[in-house]
Amino acid sequence: MSILQKLVLASGSPRRIELLQQAGIEPDRVLPADVDETPLRAEHPRSLAKRLCKDKAEKALASLKSEEDYAPAFILAADTVVAVGRRILPKAETIDDAINCLGLLSGRSHRVYSGICLITPGGKLRQRLVETRVRFKRLPREEIEAYVASGEWRGKAGGYAVQGLAGSFVVKLVGSYTNVVGLPLYESVALLSGEGFKAHKNWHVARP
Repeated sequence: MSILQKLVLASGSPRRIELLQQAGIEPDRVLPADVDETPLRAEHPRSLAKRLCKDKAEKALASLKSEEDYAPAFILAADTVVAVGRRILPKAETIDDAINCLGLLSGRSHRVYSGICLITPGGKLRQRLVETRVRFKRLPREEIEAYVASGEWRGKAGGYAVQGLAGSFVVKLVGSYTNVVGLPLYESVALLSGEGFKAHKNWHVARP
């Protein structure tokens, strides 16, 4: 029975795919779910992360209903939100976005929220919300300009990628590091395992 289990990742993020692979989990299918990520009026960052991951999982489920091979699959979706207080930072798409985000984060603490949503083959919907606190050093203008020139910020929530050059900005991180990268591994694997997914089935072929 276990060999028939299938996992669909409702995200096209290379970071999330790599994180699952790090945990020995290979999605059977990657199905990006395109949803409107605009925050609702006065929406809290925590609520936004939970709402969007649920929307993505449900959209992927609807897309798979006509496919017999994947209709009974586990569907995992996630969304990551970076916030300073209640202010939600965008996924930086322009240089101005990146400069504004980095200027706001410079010398301050911020929070990274990831909502994860799992829909089981039986239709059960489970969610988790993970929060990590991050403090950046004060960023001089030339360092911001150098980071922006790297292009590493493009498409990243808050305008930075902690697993890359911006890792050198972090003074303190409290909570899950993988959450800041884009998918909290402990919670994701625990959620899958708790619903009967054989998350460790490939560990015997893991490479050091």
